[in-house]
Amino acid sequence: MSTLLPFHKAIIEKIHDPATSDLLILARGLGLRRIICTLMKIYDSPRNLVLLVNATSEEEAAIGEELGIMGCRKPGLRIVGHETASKVRQNLYRQGGIISVTSRILVVDILQSDIPTELIAGLMVLHAEKVTPLVLEAFIVRLFREKNKTGFVKAFSDQPEHITSGFSPLKNIMKELQLRNVHIYPRFHEEIKKSLERRQADVVELSQHLTEPMTDIHNAIIQCMNATLSELKRSNTSLDLDDFNVQNAYFRSFEIIVRRQLDSVWHKVGPKTKQLVNDLGTLRRLLYYLLTYDALQFQSYLETLIAANSVTPSGGTKTHQSPWMFTDAANVIFQTAQRRCYTISSTSKKIQPVIDLTEDEEAWAALDEAEGIFVPTSDKGKQKETSPRPSWLPDGIDPVLEELPKWNLLSEVLLEIEGEMVRQDNLKKPGSSSSPTSSNTVLVMTSSTRMCNLLTEFLASMDHDAPPGSKGRRMMLSKLRAHLFWKGKMTESRDNSKTAKSKSAKDNAIPNELEDISEALKKKDEEKAKRLQSRRRVRGGAPTASGSRDNGTVVKPEPKEVVMGEADAFAQFWESQAGAILSNQPITLTDQFEGLDFESDALQTDFDDNYGLLAPEQTVIVRAYSDDTDDRLLAELKPKFIVMFDPDMDFVRRVEVGSLMLLVHGAFGSPSLPTLQVYKNSNSGMAVRVYHMVYTNSCEEHKYLTAIRKEKESFERLIKERGSMMITLTEDRRDNSDSVIKTISTRLAGGRRELNTEPSRVIVDMREFGSSLPSMLHAVNLLVIPATLTVGDYILTPDICIERKSLSDLKASLNNGRLYTQCEFMTKHYKYPILLIEFEEDKAFNLDIIPEMKTYGKQGKYPPKKPANSSPDQPGRALPSIQSKIVLLTLTFPRVRIIWSSSPYATSEIFKDLKLNNPEPDPMKAITVGADDDPDVGAGVNAAAEELLRSIPGINAQNVKVVMNRVRNIRELCELSLKQVQAIIGDEAGKACWQFMHKGDR
Repeated sequence: MSTLLPFHKAIIEKIHDPATSDLLILARGLGLRRIICTLMKIYDSPRNLVLLVNATSEEEAAIGEELGIMGCRKPGLRIVGHETASKVRQNLYRQGGIISVTSRILVVDILQSDIPTELIAGLMVLHAEKVTPLVLEAFIVRLFREKNKTGFVKAFSDQPEHITSGFSPLKNIMKELQLRNVHIYPRFHEEIKKSLERRQADVVELSQHLTEPMTDIHNAIIQCMNATLSELKRSNTSLDLDDFNVQNAYFRSFEIIVRRQLDSVWHKVGPKTKQLVNDLGTLRRLLYYLLTYDALQFQSYLETLIAANSVTPSGGTKTHQSPWMFTDAANVIFQTAQRRCYTISSTSKKIQPVIDLTEDEEAWAALDEAEGIFVPTSDKGKQKETSPRPSWLPDGIDPVLEELPKWNLLSEVLLEIEGEMVRQDNLKKPGSSSSPTSSNTVLVMTSSTRMCNLLTEFLASMDHDAPPGSKGRRMMLSKLRAHLFWKGKMTESRDNSKTAKSKSAKDNAIPNELEDISEALKKKDEEKAKRLQSRRRVRGGAPTASGSRDNGTVVKPEPKEVVMGEADAFAQFWESQAGAILSNQPITLTDQFEGLDFESDALQTDFDDNYGLLAPEQTVIVRAYSDDTDDRLLAELKPKFIVMFDPDMDFVRRVEVGSLMLLVHGAFGSPSLPTLQVYKNSNSGMAVRVYHMVYTNSCEEHKYLTAIRKEKESFERLIKERGSMMITLTEDRRDNSDSVIKTISTRLAGGRRELNTEPSRVIVDMREFGSSLPSMLHAVNLLVIPATLTVGDYILTPDICIERKSLSDLKASLNNGRLYTQCEFMTKHYKYPILLIEFEEDKAFNLDIIPEMKTYGKQGKYPPKKPANSSPDQPGRALPSIQSKIVLLTLTFPRVRIIWSSSPYATSEIFKDLKLNNPEPDPMKAITVGADDDPDVGAGVNAAAEELLRSIPGINAQNVKVVMNRVRNIRELCELSLKQVQAIIGDEAGKACWQFMHKGDR
């Protein structure tokens, strides 16, 4: 613990006691994973079985790596997934230690007693903010506490914003996890604040103004968002939509909040409201793309939006279009976005030259020049190279190619960092050595991997001598060429479409001069294909082409015989040295290799130049923000300069925590585990320098400040709730003596109550543990028994079988016919087959939305038939609705009963009522029911014999059971006559089977 900060140690001292169960809520970026790994190291012992629950695969890998660095390697963190067999899991559980297991597998293992629940030392639950009564983690804790009263439960969360919705959310989480203690540590906590103020990073705030076109687009998008929100409020006056404002719309969670507000009436709202909800997400993405996409990418995205808003995927006209696209603000967005890319200076239509991305003479010439290869060119080629305007650019188009303002700011920051490195090198005393714990590597952090690729491309092609705003001109020109080529292909596909009846709004954004690009492409395809083939051969595309050129001389490749001879020589050499290699003896060179000097300095220098590591001062690493894995990134790179291209509150705190490691190291001496340090600066006089870039008066700045304010308000609510929260007391389950007294039959003495020692149980199919219903059944004191069922999902009694369907699963099962087969099996094997249609809580209790139901009803009893040449999306004969399919299902299977349930809570009460006055089901019988009738299950007794029978002509899945019931073995079947075989499986099938066995005819 010597490398931990003081507040880390204080937190661990409060929650490390295995005799207590705690909930820790820590602000993001303050080292939650380090605390979790430290606790795991404390609990790591073969005598303790500690389970890590609710961790993602990325978190499992990162925690396992961290534990390995801390010294927990034998065996360290072991991961149990779906590919781990049951016996392997049982062996792992008995060995003890720290195991990460998925919630679904752990529930089944506890119910089947595959894991010694009473020997579990404790549970560590991640992402406690997601725990509700319906999730499997609450089910796991409930099962754990039934058999283990002494084990601990440690829950962790760094998302306080998710624990503020609903009534007493903190209390509900602690109730489901059965916790009594909660520890809240915000950034403004006195202990954390005191620790972090001991040393602060050198933060340079860089405010960058948007360009004038970007400002116009930004303001226009905000106007569209305000208009969309106003229209949404006007259309739904009965709902509480006070939180629907632009400040909240900056976040991705806003769409979830809007949908959650409308879920209860989602079946009543019309297509207009649904379109408005989708438009809010589109506009939010536009704000983000404006600041992160280059001008050409942003323009391409707008053009796809225009096309998608006007035309359906089948080519027809879209009925419900986005209202914001018809506003004046939208016109400003489209026109200004195009002016950022290029301007149109001519309206004359001409056949434009082909835009071929694969054949670029200028690019090849630039590559030759970079490689030092001299290639003679004609006068025409020289004139093309000196021309200021690219030859591929269509007439009438003047490129503007506005660059993102942060690009130029980034180049200036890198130049300043380079000067700072030189200044620090000059200040060093002669003979002093630099500390190995720091490096001059520059770390650039962005918001996404796509931005990483864009910045990497910009830095690789940046022109340092260009004026501000045009340093990425070379990259933007290549992107413009790709953009125009894409538009030409789009125009060609639109012209060739037979279903397009009119031009969409996209024509206003696309210049008419580009429509003839596709014609030029068609005319020059053959000519360019020949040139491309020749060029590829010169570049090494074919073995018979000319080789590389050096000093103006064209060197032809060696013949095939020479290459094959060298390969044979190497093969013979390794074959002759096989004995020396196996005996670890030095290799002796043969005659053909004696002239080579493998240890020469020239060969070593050439290897270092091509494959060696770059010096730290020459390295710029561009990475995207992640979770607590960024701590390990800082520990490995140890950068002295960090550029935050996009603002991120969490990463600022990670740098704050990391910059204190040097003081901790100096105060407590040499750490026993130095690799645990997240980051420490070697220069005691200067902390790490962070350049924090942000666009002024933009959604980026507002989003950053709003995130800080929301987190602060969330912590304040949690602290207030903790001060007035009532502790929930839990009681032992199934201790009511009246629970074993049941009314066996109303015919016995007027329904007398008799003593029944069997617990009330429900047999649940293994595949159903992904839903929340098994947890609800366990919550109402029903014993849940997992089993692999062939027929049904839930067996309540020996006569009641239930097939559960959610709304999405019901639609899919009705469409593919799977529900028909399931009802057929249930009707055959059970007296009371039941179809359970379960809806989600707080969502519409309706199958179809009302507008669709009204439209279907207006078409009459017998809607007109669809024309033969019409597409499926064209109006015509209406597809059967869910209601009509359910009616057909009930007509086909009259014995099938349907239960409509509004939520898993209601389903659990229904199941409990159905089990009254009925005997308990037998798990073994439930497993064997239907196994012989399901072709996918295989033979119930002899799978190999059944597989052999199915391979015989005339015997199939329909009659294989009949054959197995009538004959004892294959030999007896072969001894039957033709008439006897035909009497079993029919005339045609029997004849084919008998002739195959006796004559070999197929």
